This record gives sequence, structure tokens and C-alpha cells, in this order.
Amino acid sequence: MRACVLVLGGTGEARGLAAALAGRPGVRVVSSLAGRVSDPRLPEGEVRVGGFGGPERLAGWLREHDVRAVVDATHPFAERITASAVQATTAAAVPLLVLRRPGWRPGTGDDWHWVPSLEEAAASLTELGGRIFLTTGRQGLPAFAALDDLWFLIRTVDPPDPPLPRNARLLLDRGPYTLDGELSLMRDHRVDTLVTKDSGGTMTMAKLAAARTLGLPVVVVRRPPAPDAPTVTTVGEALAHLDTLLPPGPARPY
Repeated sequence: MRACVLVLGGTGEARGLAAALAGRPGVRVVSSLAGRVSDPRLPEGEVRVGGFGGPERLAGWLREHDVRAVVDATHPFAERITASAVQATTAAAVPLLVLRRPGWRPGTGDDWHWVPSLEEAAASLTELGGRIFLTTGRQGLPAFAALDDLWFLIRTVDPPDPPLPRNARLLLDRGPYTLDGELSLMRDHRVDTLVTKDSGGTMTMAKLAAARTLGLPVVVVRRPPAPDAPTVTTVGEALAHLDTLLPPGPARPY
């Protein structure tokens, strides 16, 4: 019987890990996607779309499929999924590994304003600008809905549900983005403030470089607290950790 690894998340790191595990003899990799994106990039191996129905059902699934390890490679802000994974793996006595890409860090010339939540981000905007480039994802937009005196350029992958800010233009797009493209977008819409989450990675990093070039303030929402579990930042580190839990496979470079 093949050793089963459950990979949670549709991030680039999750897809990279699934691809590496899918080609390994003796290993069955199952990726679980939340189903919040209408046309996700599917990883290699088996794929489940939609949640498990809470930590108790996830724990039952882990026992039923004799899962050897769970890797939480979800978005750094997927708090509910991460909390469910911690509870379920504890209940089922299955090892949990967290794969999180490093967060962003400001550089020379950056004007970053760190806040703990979307609500604090919204509260800070009246002191910073009047034309906001909002890139926090479609689920947190209600936090900005009451800001009628500001104008928003809202970029999401899929159409968001209301409530939304009244004075806004919605742009549906998916990264990766380029510096030239982000500069043109911000200039064309006369953006004077950028709002983002500390998602990390390179897919959407160009907006930060564009804000630096244009001298714009950036409101950055801090990540939620990390779970109490072994944590790595790269696919190679995740594979090395899983080597201690899974049957040995052929040697490969990390």
C-alpha cells in the first residue's frame, strides 16, 4: 500500500510539492483545494475540491485513508483551514507540517504602514490618500465598504460578493504581474495608496516595487500567528522533512 500524504492548499508551493510527491514510488499524494477560485490551477496527483466539513470530519478522513502526513501549504491568511488542520491532525495522531513562503520585507525607499487586520487597514486610509489600489482578495472587501469618501481600484481573481465600496472599479485578473504593468495600472488610475496583505512570494510582488518607484504609501496587513507545528519555507525543505516520515524513495536533488 502506498503511503498517503495530504497537501492542503492551491498555492504555488502546494503545487510544487504535489508534483514532486506524485512522481515518487510508494507515495500517494492527495491535494485538497478550498474551492474558492472558479478556475484553479490543478496540481498533479489526486485532487479534492471543497472542504472536509470541519476538523472532526477531516480527522476521520485521515484515519480512513491511513494518511502518513499532512502538509498545510495554504495561503498564509487561510486561518480557518490551518486551525482545522491542527485540530484534525492532533485528534488523528498524524504529523502536520506547515509550508509557508516567507513574508515580504520593506526595502530602501519603501513607505510601509503595518496593520494587524483589514479593519485597521480601512481605518488608516483616510489619513493616507483618496485613490486606493485594493489587493487584499475578494473575501475581505466588506471591511472597506463604508468608505464612501474614497475611490478604489479593486483587483480580485473572481467576482466578489457585496458589500463593496460604492466608488470603485473592479478589475478581474490573476498574476503573475510585471513592474511595467503595475506602474501603468497605478498611473492610469491615479492611485495614491496601495493596500495588500503580507502574502509573500513573487507572483504579486511587482505592485510593491511599483509603489516604491512612484513613492506611494503601502498599507500591509500582518499575517496571523503561525500554528504550533513544524514549519518550512521551501518545497525542498518540505521534501526533506517528509523523508523522515515516508518510505525511502530514489535520491533526488533539492
